[in-house]
Amino acid sequence: MEDIIEMFNQLRLKEALRQYKKDFVATHWNEEKYKWEAVKCFQDNWDIHAADFEDMLSQSLSKTSNLLASTNNFPAGMIIEFAHAAPEKVRAMYMDLFDESKDVFGRIESFKKQSNILIKKYKSTAKQHYQHENAITTYLWLRYPDKYYVYKYSEARSVSNKLDSNYKFKKGSYTDNLKNFYNFYNEIRESLKRDSTLIDLFKSQLTDDCYPDSELRTLTFDVGFYISRNISKPADKESNQADSDDMEFTEKPKSSEEHRYWWLNANPKIWSFSNLQTSHVQEYTLFNENGNKRRVFQNFLDARAGDLVIGYESNPVKQVVALAKVSAANDGKKICFEKTESLVNPIDYRTLKECPELEQMEFFQNPNGTFFKLTKDEYEFIMDMIREENPLTSKDMNTSYTKKDFLSEVYMSENQYDRLSGVLLNKMNLILQGAPGVGKTFTAKRLAYSLMGEKDDSRIEFVQFHQNYSYEDFVMGYRPSGDSYELKYGIFYQFCKKAENQPDKKFFFIIDEINRGNLSKIFGELLMLIEKDYRGTKATLAYNGMPFSVPKNLYIVGMMNTADRSLAMIDYALRRRFSFFEMAPAFESKGFKEYQHSLDNRTFNELISEIVKLNGEISRDKSLGKGFCIGHSYFCGKTKETCTNEWMQSVVNYDILPMLSEYWFDDDTKVQRWDHILHGVFQ
Repeated sequence: MEDIIEMFNQLRLKEALRQYKKDFVATHWNEEKYKWEAVKCFQDNWDIHAADFEDMLSQSLSKTSNLLASTNNFPAGMIIEFAHAAPEKVRAMYMDLFDESKDVFGRIESFKKQSNILIKKYKSTAKQHYQHENAITTYLWLRYPDKYYVYKYSEARSVSNKLDSNYKFKKGSYTDNLKNFYNFYNEIRESLKRDSTLIDLFKSQLTDDCYPDSELRTLTFDVGFYISRNISKPADKESNQADSDDMEFTEKPKSSEEHRYWWLNANPKIWSFSNLQTSHVQEYTLFNENGNKRRVFQNFLDARAGDLVIGYESNPVKQVVALAKVSAANDGKKICFEKTESLVNPIDYRTLKECPELEQMEFFQNPNGTFFKLTKDEYEFIMDMIREENPLTSKDMNTSYTKKDFLSEVYMSENQYDRLSGVLLNKMNLILQGAPGVGKTFTAKRLAYSLMGEKDDSRIEFVQFHQNYSYEDFVMGYRPSGDSYELKYGIFYQFCKKAENQPDKKFFFIIDEINRGNLSKIFGELLMLIEKDYRGTKATLAYNGMPFSVPKNLYIVGMMNTADRSLAMIDYALRRRFSFFEMAPAFESKGFKEYQHSLDNRTFNELISEIVKLNGEISRDKSLGKGFCIGHSYFCGKTKETCTNEWMQSVVNYDILPMLSEYWFDDDTKVQRWDHILHGVFQ
């Protein structure tokens, strides 16, 4: 075997293993045995070709416990939801992820990108349940437990620091971090393989419901887990000095550019981080209403302009909700803070409190007060958690998108585009209504791109309304959490906060099937706030009693199928707050004609000719009308090679004829006649 150059302190690992072995049988194994049980369960149940893929996946992941679920992230639950909505898509994702002939880092990135596409299409819950590297490496480990470890950024960085490793883990460097992680843990594993006492101890605890772990991969990352939570890094002179309060109060930064770090508790009864607009400044007095100094008064004196701040609120939910900076040091009476970012996904107090890396944090040691010191390590650790749930988007990855690009993809005239974009920019709330298949969803997304000037999916949110969709899903509501209930923010509330972070950028909230939801029930008090004249106006929310406003840079685009006979019941609620833009089948448009010409397919031309005649009959039908016509999108997206008779027949058989059967359910002769006409095209 090739020698491995060790790049960490072996003595520190030896000391950590001594403690690990001491605790292993007494406490640790009972708490962590589930990892080996999870692998055994997955191996016993996994079948990529299972007829019921969703059920198989659910069974396979049933014992993963908190490996794939945490307070702020639920990747297992979400991937199972995706398997329900799109089983073959998720099956293909796992087939690719588990294809060992391909580069593992490319597979991980591909799985992440595909899951993000599914989130945009199907998610309807209040949380952002992304499939991050932690979840994806867990799937790899479950499938190939003798080859992979479970990666978690904060854990890997902590172990590296505590073992004085040369491996570095940097925020955002996903591929490099993973490569370093695998190499680092391979080194640790080599050390474990030489520890016969540890191996014997481990084997003595294995039961039949555990994976045997002959390669010690699971044991290796379990050791890493233990080190990150139970082993302290030896203190040096510098760190000892930093522990002194007196030293901290009087110590000067090494340079004028070095920041200090703070934790600020906002009292929502006086002012709220959540309610404070991004870039707005808030004053905080050094003395309370009785003229007494605030607790930990020295902290207020030590803060300097430019210092970085974690914004925390204890009411109505204990959460980190914002980032800020000290905009002006104390003037003897007050200190000023500027909010720099709203957190779309706040970080719960309980999540932070459970982290051993933060157990010495001043706020946790003595929570009485409002303004607390953070060490640089504590601040960076919290920021890592924040970025896991609130990732920053790369501006360089967005490609430009113009009006010209829109017109090349959407079969609409330039005049129609000008009217469409003008209506949305003026009203801020728009309904695209039209017959089935006219491309409403396709148009909505590309309209957003064109008005943003780039393809930035991070500024677009997509949701689909249905009869059971509620205010709790959309804005906020109490959800079960363990033995109690916690206030959870909905998808629209979170997206508003996201838009607040970039007030100079346009954001678009797209609602499919908007007429299927009860708008008054879903929007609640926000139904007024979405009106253009009330944008930026604050209203008190029902659940948390806090003021809230819909930002002026957020645009709402709804889609409505005019063939939906339930439209009339909620038409008034829509008409008051939305402008309506009618989309019609575009078979006669210049763009579709050019597309049709490019196919050079006689059968296709004949089929389209009959569909146009069919739409004429539907329009003249008094029980239907033009709102029930067949849209052009059923026939789009093909090339000369893919525009086959088989494809065209499938559109007729599985899209058009079932729709006609629903339209003319009381007149079989019409359905049969058009069945004969459309199939006659292929003879």
